[in-house]
Amino acid sequence: MQRIGVFVCYCGSNIAATVDMEKVSEKARLEPGVVHVEAYQYMCSEAGQTKVIAAIKENQLTAIVVSACSPRMHELTFRKAARRAGLNPYMVEVANIREQCSWIHKDIEEGTEKAMILTRAAIAKVSLNAPLTEGESPVTKRALVIGGGIAGIQTALDIAEAGYEVDIVEKTPSIGGRMAQIDKTFPTLDCSACILTPKMVEAATHENITIYTYSEVENVSGFIGDFTVDIRKKARSVDMVKCTGCGDCQVKCPFKKNKNEFNSGLDGRSAIYIPFAQAIPNVPVIDRTQCIKFKTGKCGLCAKVCGPDAIDFEQQDEIVTQAYGAIVVATGFETIPLDRFGEYAYDQSPDVITSLELERIMNAAGPTNGELVRLSDGAKPKNMVFIQCVGSRDTTCRGKSYCSKVCCMYTAKHAMLIRDKYPDMNVTVFYIDVRTPGKAFDEFYRRATEDFGVDYVKGQVGKVLPQPDGKLLVCGVDLLDNKQLEVEADMVVLATAIQPDSSVRKVATMLTASVDTNHFLTEAHPKLRPVESPTGGIFLSGVCQGPKDIPETVAQAGAAAVKVIGLLAKDKLLTNPCTAKPDEHLCNGCSACAHVCPYKAITYEEKEINDHGIREMRRVAQINEALCQGCGACTVTCPSGVMDLQGFSNRQIIAEVDAICK
Repeated sequence: MQRIGVFVCYCGSNIAATVDMEKVSEKARLEPGVVHVEAYQYMCSEAGQTKVIAAIKENQLTAIVVSACSPRMHELTFRKAARRAGLNPYMVEVANIREQCSWIHKDIEEGTEKAMILTRAAIAKVSLNAPLTEGESPVTKRALVIGGGIAGIQTALDIAEAGYEVDIVEKTPSIGGRMAQIDKTFPTLDCSACILTPKMVEAATHENITIYTYSEVENVSGFIGDFTVDIRKKARSVDMVKCTGCGDCQVKCPFKKNKNEFNSGLDGRSAIYIPFAQAIPNVPVIDRTQCIKFKTGKCGLCAKVCGPDAIDFEQQDEIVTQAYGAIVVATGFETIPLDRFGEYAYDQSPDVITSLELERIMNAAGPTNGELVRLSDGAKPKNMVFIQCVGSRDTTCRGKSYCSKVCCMYTAKHAMLIRDKYPDMNVTVFYIDVRTPGKAFDEFYRRATEDFGVDYVKGQVGKVLPQPDGKLLVCGVDLLDNKQLEVEADMVVLATAIQPDSSVRKVATMLTASVDTNHFLTEAHPKLRPVESPTGGIFLSGVCQGPKDIPETVAQAGAAAVKVIGLLAKDKLLTNPCTAKPDEHLCNGCSACAHVCPYKAITYEEKEINDHGIREMRRVAQINEALCQGCGACTVTCPSGVMDLQGFSNRQIIAEVDAICK
């Protein structure tokens, strides 16, 4: 029989406020196999761990139960303590009497009763535990960053500076991401390109960084430390080695009716194009869906004017397969479509624009060369209205329930820049709440109202009505003065909600990473592991994890890089031994378990089985312990009941259930 020690944690008053710790301790003493029970205020503290180690040694304990907070929080802490005492770390069980008892029960009798039951169940399970040993897996010292925006670039640079090779995969023809489209950045009003371009150049010239632009991740297999990734390099139809970036092909291209994605579709571009002046690589790409040569077989004018003979119409997609030890997701964001918000007349009037479109209009390299003009007639507006939270904090099914976090600040930025350049222009901002939770953010907002005279109106806009004379009538409400408002505007700017890039679902599926209800990638723990995915070896950087501004994005990129560096610095990783294990003598090779395994950890092989002296070849399940995450899907699917989970066997689970039902 096991010699079991039970350690009960008060957690200050977190647990002790609604759980009678003495009763829990006394009840635990009566359980079979328990030879030591001890309670302490903070069992996870250094002093608490010292007590655990001493008790293990003095009482020759073979297993321990810690009744404390969630195992997600401190199971590893107590496993390490057990290891230091010479006890196998997998002979430790944690009974969660905080989140599952004290935090949800107000009545001390109910909380105490449940705590005793959970402790009893943990004792029943640990009595059937067996020592487990971690395996080892090698680490490929190379990282992949999916996404070439500021988050991806900064992450890659930090990893590369530590001496590790990094690949950046960007689906568009150039790195730079959304930040490349922005004119000025808050709260310092720095030129966005002046900050970003040096980073882009540094990434492109760094000896440890390889950039795959106009490329996408096609397939991911493997596990933490040893991923295998297929990258599809889409055909640019331009030889990147020969091309000098002279731009003659763009000038001569006869088809210039394509919407320019970089300028938010406000002007046109040629079928062969470089996205923007500072693009890296500075090599054009042919849009085959619009190119006359690919559509009709005629034209080819770009090839005729190309001096270096870089145009290659026969170029095909290429698959690059590479091994990586870690993967960072930095897929960025996009603005929500406005087809469900017809009340703002976005589809009815060209003078109703989004904030991102305003960024491009105000940029010197934008469609109007930096001049703020109405898109309908080219006239300079005199009255501008900004509408906040279009699709953000939305209580209907049309938009997003969350705050997009950056809208209040960039609207203040736009308003200040407009008032500074055009002092005679009237600027009105309709808002629900002004949220400025960053360093120097509130001061920035106050400058807009106090120094630049921007009129902020607390209230929502019900409708924007295009008028016969081309004006826009904004119908809203002023909640502070409790009155209806009708404001005549020449232009209306919508602060649209942001959402994860549309590619994130596909990427998450390939990486078996988790996403929340808004399709943002979820972190392993919001406080303790904010840049790690629940899937080992996958890290998060930037807005793919949730709305954030540029400083926060860069900070998170650095944090993700540090986690990757910590992983790549190891030669070998210890694998979790709580993995599936089949009974090969009973396995009938049906493949049911392999079909449900989300980590592709189960394969089948023909193997000679000695069944009671009879040797025969059978098709049996094999587990890749490095891939298996111990989710248990296979154990409940197996029709023969031969698949079991080490550390969470059927026998152990039944023992817990029996203990609860006593």
